Amino acid sequence: MYLLGYDIGSSSVKASIVNAETGKCVSSAFFPKSEAEIIAVKQGWAEQRPEQWWEHLKQSTAAVLAESKVNPADIKAIGISYQMHGLVCIDRDHNVLRPAIIWCDSRGVPYGEKAFDELGHEKCLSHLLNSPGNFTATKLKWVKDNEPEVFERIDKIMLPGDYIAMKLTDRVCTTVSGLSEGMFWDFKNGRIADFLMEYLGFGSSIIPEIVPTFSVQGQVTAHAAAELGLA
Repeated sequence: MYLLGYDIGSSSVKASIVNAETGKCVSSAFFPKSEAEIIAVKQGWAEQRPEQWWEHLKQSTAAVLAESKVNPADIKAIGISYQMHGLVCIDRDHNVLRPAIIWCDSRGVPYGEKAFDELGHEKCLSHLLNSPGNFTATKLKWVKDNEPEVFERIDKIMLPGDYIAMKLTDRVCTTVSGLSEGMFWDFKNGRIADFLMEYLGFGSSIIPEIVPTFSVQGQVTAHAAAELGLA
């Protein structure tokens, strides 16, 4: 039995096949071979196209399957790690509406500082365990204020790992750990951070279905399997 791991980084997308019994990595590959493109239209901005992550994932998958000679039917599970704090916006048909605003983009800083001061430091730290800062929630606030035509078309928002899971399974979901890194989770009350969402001006319907972090989050679809050469 084998396991397939994906790491969705901002420099590259890596795939690794691991023997489940021995823990040994039998093959690993990453694409692109030169650093992945980061779109920086203005100073402090950093965006990437989620569709490029998928293309690089396909290349990495093909490489590890070819090198390892593992039968795709023997790969029993897929795990995903990813660059944190990114914002992926999709419509009802799962189409990406704009390039992802990634972790090193700083345009959310003023929104986070303002929220921290106006909502109160104690409330933010006790409920969010952090300042709203330059995380996913404040990146979304920037989109709302500066690209209202895009914001109006958003059905769900996702993190980079959620996007890859969606491409694999056609299921749109996220996790509490993912929501926490975006400042969307209220730890004190064990629910979505409605007070921050309301302050920033968006409802909880924009959040995908929440599933446990370590769980079966979906099954690889026939379409995705055909694209990737998997079972």
